Amino acid sequence: MDVRSAIEKHKIIAILRRVPGEKILPVVQALYDGGIRLIEVTYDQNSTSCLEDTGRAIAAISERFGDRVGIGAGTVITKAQVENTARNGGRFVISPNTDPSIIKKTVRKGMVSIPGALTPSEIVAAYHCGAAFVKIFPAGEFGVSYIKAVKAPIAHIPLIAVGGINVHNISEYLAAGYTGVAIGSNIAITDLIMAERYDKLVDLAKEYTSRI
Repeated sequence: MDVRSAIEKHKIIAILRRVPGEKILPVVQALYDGGIRLIEVTYDQNSTSCLEDTGRAIAAISERFGDRVGIGAGTVITKAQVENTARNGGRFVISPNTDPSIIKKTVRKGMVSIPGALTPSEIVAAYHCGAAFVKIFPAGEFGVSYIKAVKAPIAHIPLIAVGGINVHNISEYLAAGYTGVAIGSNIAITDLIMAERYDKLVDLAKEYTSRI
């Protein structure tokens, strides 16, 4: 799968955060059945086993789904996490911040870099370092009016909205000029996952994908 093209086409990256290892594959299958084609597994910076846990999840998803799903890592803030993502089959790296060393290492490893930024200066700096897309976080705190103003002078830089995106406002964010969105707890709902209500996850994913 070409991740850049997939993001431009499918728009939605589902964020899996602290999903138990034994539930990772059923959750991804449910999201896939609902039309989601891009999955981010986050690094839990508070966990001493985050490298192993996230690496294992990425590898399992990559092995099961192959090119049918674009798999990547989120909350990547160290070079070791970049290397771990690449080693386990990750295709993209998403960070909460703009760190030139992380962006450049991601690109050298052949993965798509999606660093986090907010201001025009950060957005342009990230793009010049090699970011394929720039993540605007927390997008929900600023709303669509902010991005309409920011994009005016930098319309050539593709942006991903993260934070506060839900089934009711996703269309509004995409219409405002975002290339795509990344959605966490509003799509990978913890209560549904823990109750193994994967049928409900399928329905929810279908609701999101019907609005892009």
